[in-house]
Amino acid sequence: MSAYLIVHATVKDPEKLQQYAAGAGPTLDAFGGEFVTRGNVTDVLHGSHDHKMTVIIKFPDADSVRNWYNSDAYQANIPVRSEAMDTVFFAIEEPEG
Repeated sequence: MSAYLIVHATVKDPEKLQQYAAGAGPTLDAFGGEFVTRGNVTDVLHGSHDHKMTVIIKFPDADSVRNWYNSDAYQANIPVRSEAMDTVFFAIEEPEG
């Protein structure tokens, strides 16, 4: 079952964001990750949502999401990510059937 990494983010430093993307992007391939979309939140139709941007990345399964996130290659990018933006990361998995 495919799984998706959802990232809600608010950019703090656009230059650091470019540096983070350049370092983190190439780490996806080894875990089967592929970008689905990235965009700015235009409307919150119900409830509250403080972040300004959302990113969706597709992986083969939930284990691949966890393995990517915990990999040394990705973990090396977290200090730059923390300088670049405030984030919430979570994974969802497609239901069976």
